Amino acid sequence: MRITLVVLLCFGAGSLALPAEPLNRRANVSPDATCGVDQLLPIAVTASTPPTSTPTAGTLSDCLGKKNVPIRLTSSSDFGALAKPYNLRLPYTPAVIVLPTTTQHVSDAVVCAGQNNVKVQARSGGHSYASFSLGGKSGSMVIDLENFQTISLDANKVATVGGGVRLGNLANGIYNQGQRALPHGTCPGVGIGGHATHGGFGLSSRAWGLTLDAIVAMDVVLANGSFIHTTSTAYPDIYYALRGAADSFGIVTTFYLQTQPAPTSVVQWAYSIPNMFKSAAQSATYFSHIQSFAQNASVVDRNLGIGIYMDGDSTFSISGTYFGPLSTFTSKIAPELLRTLPAPTKSSAQAVTWIQSLTALAAPQPLQQPTTGYDLHDDFFAKSLVVPSAQPLTQTTLTAYFDYMIKNGVGAANPWFSIINLYGGPDSQINNKPAAFSSAYSDRTALWVLQHYGYTGTSPNIPNPFPQGIIPFVQGLSDSITKAQPGTVFPGYANYVDPSLTPAQAHSAYFDEATYGRLVGIKGTVDPGKVFWNPQSVGN
Repeated sequence: MRITLVVLLCFGAGSLALPAEPLNRRANVSPDATCGVDQLLPIAVTASTPPTSTPTAGTLSDCLGKKNVPIRLTSSSDFGALAKPYNLRLPYTPAVIVLPTTTQHVSDAVVCAGQNNVKVQARSGGHSYASFSLGGKSGSMVIDLENFQTISLDANKVATVGGGVRLGNLANGIYNQGQRALPHGTCPGVGIGGHATHGGFGLSSRAWGLTLDAIVAMDVVLANGSFIHTTSTAYPDIYYALRGAADSFGIVTTFYLQTQPAPTSVVQWAYSIPNMFKSAAQSATYFSHIQSFAQNASVVDRNLGIGIYMDGDSTFSISGTYFGPLSTFTSKIAPELLRTLPAPTKSSAQAVTWIQSLTALAAPQPLQQPTTGYDLHDDFFAKSLVVPSAQPLTQTTLTAYFDYMIKNGVGAANPWFSIINLYGGPDSQINNKPAAFSSAYSDRTALWVLQHYGYTGTSPNIPNPFPQGIIPFVQGLSDSITKAQPGTVFPGYANYVDPSLTPAQAHSAYFDEATYGRLVGIKGTVDPGKVFWNPQSVGN
C-alpha cells in the first residue's frame, strides 16, 4: 500500500456590438501587449458582418502565406512533434498548425480559416482529454499559443498571463514576482487556456474559488478576426461565454487574473487507509463518514482542501491541504476525519511553504515546465461525475460503487484510478458566488467531483489498438453510481471532457439548460459560421 497525494490531472443574448473587421493595424503587437476598451476599432456592428479583407488566392496556405503567419504543414520536419496529442489514444492530423508570435497572426489565421471553411481550435497546453486542442477531428486549424508566455504582476496584484503559459510556470512566476498565488490544478504542464476557461480546480479552490473565478479580463480574437478586451462591463456576453465555454467563442491571447497573497505556511497532509477493498458495505460506511465529515461546519471551513485517490492496487488515500495552523489540523480536523476509519498504515501532516506544497503536488513532474518541446503524454479514457450537494452519495450508491471496484477493479488487467475531490462543503468559495458573478460555468452546487481514469500504463511504448476492456470498465465505474441513484442528476466536469458523449449529452453534462440556451444565442451572434468548432462545441 502506498500513500498518495491526490494529483488533479491534466488534465438570452441580445445583439453584440463588435469590431467589424479583422485586426489590421497591429502587425508589431507582441503577445505581451494589452488591448484596452478604448483601443478597439471604432466601427460598432454585429459580428456577422463579413471581414473587409479577402485573400487573393484560393487556398488556406496561400492566405496565411500572404499575411506572413508562421505555420507548420504536414511536410514540415517538426509537424509530427507539434501534432502529437496528450492523449495518444486520439490522434488527429490538423490541416495546419499556426505558431503565432503576435495577436495580428492570430487574427489573420482565424480570418483565413473562416474564408476557407476550416474549423479552428486553440492550443494552450494541449491537455484536452478528447484531443479537442487538435480540433477533435483531422483537417482543422490548430492555433498553438506556445509563444504567448507573459507572466507579470501590476500594482493591483493582477497577473497578466499569456495564453500559452503552463500552470507550474505561472505559479513560480507570480510567486517570485510578488509572493502571490492563484487557485489552479496541480499538474504543472497544463496550459492556462482550457484550464481557466472551463473551471480550473485545485486544493486551494475551496478557499479562493476556481481559476475561472480569478479572471477579471481577457484579450480575445473572435471569429471575424476582431481583437477585443472583455470584462464584466465591456462585451459582458462574451466575458460570460468565455468563462465556461471559450473553445466555442474565441482565442484568449491574454488573461488578467486577480491573485491572492501566497500563504506563508500550508499544512500538507495525507493518510493511507487499509482494507477499503474487502467489504463493499463496510467501505461504504467508511466513505459515508468521510462525506459527513466534509459537510460538518464545526470542523470544515474554506481553508481545507480534500482529495481521495483509489486504484486497482487496492490503494485508498485521502489527502489535501489546510490553510491554518498545524496544531489546529492535528488536534481538531484530523481526529474527526479519521474517527471510525481503519487506522492509517501511513500518515503525514507537516507545515510547508506555498511553493513546497505545489512542488509536492506536482511530483514527479517539476513545477517549472519547458515553454517549447513539451513531451508528456498518456493513453487513456476518462469520465467524470459531479455529485450535487443537495443529493450526496447514499449508502446504497456507495455500496454499489465499492462492490463494482472490488469485483472488477482489484487486480484488473489494465491500470486505473479514481479521484474524488471536495468542491462543496461549508464555506466553499467555489459554490459561494453571488448571482452577479455570472459565468457559463454551471457546477456551483457540487459536493464532490469524481474522475474515473483507465490507461495502458505503457507510455511511451503505447500498444495499438487500445485495450478493449478499459473503456467499458471506466464506464462501469460511473454507471455503478448513476444506476444506484437514478433520481439524481449527475453532471460532468468539462476539464475532464468525455469524447464518448454525443453533442447533446455533452451539453447536458457540462451546462444547465438556461446557461446552454444563452450560449447558443451568443454563438449565433458572434460566430454564426461556427469557425470555432470541436465535436462537442456550443451549437452542434
